[in-house]
Amino acid sequence: MIADWPSGTADRARVHAALGEPARLAVVDLLLLGDASPGEVGRRLGLPGNLLAHHVKLLEQAGIVRRSRSEGDRRRTYLRLRTAALADLVPTGVRRAPRVVFVCSRNSARSQLAAALWHRRSRVPTASAGTRPADRVHPLAVATARAHGLSLTRARTHHLRDVLRPDDLVVAVCDSAHEELADHDDRLHWSVPDPAAAGTPDAFDAAYRDLADRVDRLVPAVHPATEDS
Repeated sequence: MIADWPSGTADRARVHAALGEPARLAVVDLLLLGDASPGEVGRRLGLPGNLLAHHVKLLEQAGIVRRSRSEGDRRRTYLRLRTAALADLVPTGVRRAPRVVFVCSRNSARSQLAAALWHRRSRVPTASAGTRPADRVHPLAVATARAHGLSLTRARTHHLRDVLRPDDLVVAVCDSAHEELADHDDRLHWSVPDPAAAGTPDAFDAAYRDLADRVDRLVPAVHPATEDS
């Protein structure tokens, strides 16, 4: 008779089994730094839809990825890595960029918080912008930043066309901005729910925590463009 396994062993075994196939591991690598729709994953990896659906189903069953509905085009879904299932997985790829620009549609909350977090944790310069910027930064974003030791009191909203420079690494932190940036292929996408839709401090704090986790994962992978090899 087999002895009882230590707590969590079966869950870890499912994760290892799911990752023990090159295509599924490639999906995880692709989602490590940003979210993507199944169609985007299929195009990037050259996988036909039926085969991709099979691999994604197994990754979902193992608790490695989950789906979320786009807040922009409700017909779309995005795949998102569940990092708790991969606690020992760290970014291995290095990207060089002169600057990281966080973009959301209104540039009033998520992109502002992401840029503030990045500025505190990385020496790579940062900026934020919107595809349809609001008149001001959301007051609850300012309050949330203050609660976590950041300041947005002097932050202003900007249109992407007035901010973006060649070779910037663009990180779209909302679904609508990602879908509007179809001409910018080399970017990352973080499917962070819009806290302004709920308009509560808890929603803004949840967005902050989501962004903080993602910034922590991305910082080690982005090096200054002028850094010596």
